[in-house]
Amino acid sequence: MEYMPPSAAPTQGHILCCECGVPVPPNPASMCVACLRARVDITDGIPKQASIHFCKQCSRYLQPPGTWIQCALESRELLTLCLKKIKASLNKVRLIDAGFVWTEPHSKRLKVKLTVQKEVMNGAILQQVFVVEYVVHSQMCDDCHRVEAKDFWKAVVQVRQKTSHKKTFFYLEQLILKHRLHQNTLRIKEIHDGLDFYYASKQHAQKMVDFLHCTVPARSKSSQRLISHDIHSNVYNYKSTFSVEIVPICKDNVVCLSPKLAQSLGNMSQICVCIRVTSTIHLIDPNTLQIADIDGNTYWRHPFNSLFHPKQLEEFIVMDINRVQERKLSAGAGMRSNKHTLAEAWVKKTSEMNTDHQYFCRTHLGHLLNPGDLVLGFDLANCNLNDEFANKMNPHDVPDVVLIKKSYDRSKRQHRRNWKLKELERDREGMDTDDERQYQDFLEDLEEDEAIRRNVNIYKSTHIPVESDTDDDGAPRISLAEMLEDLHISQDATGGEDFT
Repeated sequence: MEYMPPSAAPTQGHILCCECGVPVPPNPASMCVACLRARVDITDGIPKQASIHFCKQCSRYLQPPGTWIQCALESRELLTLCLKKIKASLNKVRLIDAGFVWTEPHSKRLKVKLTVQKEVMNGAILQQVFVVEYVVHSQMCDDCHRVEAKDFWKAVVQVRQKTSHKKTFFYLEQLILKHRLHQNTLRIKEIHDGLDFYYASKQHAQKMVDFLHCTVPARSKSSQRLISHDIHSNVYNYKSTFSVEIVPICKDNVVCLSPKLAQSLGNMSQICVCIRVTSTIHLIDPNTLQIADIDGNTYWRHPFNSLFHPKQLEEFIVMDINRVQERKLSAGAGMRSNKHTLAEAWVKKTSEMNTDHQYFCRTHLGHLLNPGDLVLGFDLANCNLNDEFANKMNPHDVPDVVLIKKSYDRSKRQHRRNWKLKELERDREGMDTDDERQYQDFLEDLEEDEAIRRNVNIYKSTHIPVESDTDDDGAPRISLAEMLEDLHISQDATGGEDFT
């Protein structure tokens, strides 16, 4: 017998596989790995093919039962969604690893390689790798279905303004774009007196109504119509309508206040000029530079109208102008504007240059006008005022002319304009000549009024104007510091971000 030193450890022996007879280390199954895999399939019961639904319109995947989520290709979110499809079958095995197998993006196939373990035959642990293939089926989500249908809506916000000029609507459109209030709309329809916003839920419509009340002076009322009723579950289906009416006053309107309202505003003159409309109506008295802000509630308690149509603006030439020294106002007077200068001016209509007829007036544009300048205004001396408050005024208190704004060459201003605005995507037949003129008026108002410009996103234009020495007529312009880069962020076909 051969002697074995005590320090030497015994070597592990081998056994023969009970199926093929190959020597293998001892294991509870007494089989080699090949025979064990041939007799036992731990992936039995796990589907090797499944389906997943994808919406091509919004690039989202369906997470049952009714949630649509945004997932990039080969992302962790998409892998989680794929594993949830076979989660019930994976409960019998232990998931070790999972990852995507590359496929062509247009193949409508997603392949996931899974590594699983399971205890088989007397405690032996078997590990196996297999691939599950997901077929991507196209299915339109509910939100996109409502957008495509264009008539499947739960709430509509009808915004109206009974005025001939759309300056307030152009301003409101820019506010909606800046605060991204249009994202939840199914459809935006433009009609003669305003816009209609369609929504899939009443909450989104109510959010728009609240936004309108905070940005423009308006009043609203709501109604709802029963569409269907489930008597078993006591579920009612309504269509809600919100009607929002914006005050019929726009920038550069001449208004006549009621005596009671003018007195409550610090004994202002009844004839005032609207210098801008934001969340309130901003008025200025051209005789004293006294200013006042009227909110929506005050307006509807003491309503007043515009005296003139914007097309009734006439062009005057300044013959002479004298700045007026500030005088102390009477007791109880309100605030005065620091951005305007009171002046007395002699003006003549450009259509009456062959006559000697001149008009005397006081104006709040003393800081802009000089002899020889052209200015737009309204002629009150030669018109018939159809207003209940103006007809009751003392004729001596009604000015002959009310000057509104300095006139510049519009063609030159358009030629050198190096900025642009974005517009809402809406259903409309097209802009006619009058709408284009009103839109140009709004662009000029942005150049002239810095207070309105603060609430609007202005973007640099790709158009580079070529200017000459004769183009600079002193018209106000927007500086480059106030402009934003027009950056578009969208998703490409592979689910990544595309910067343009």
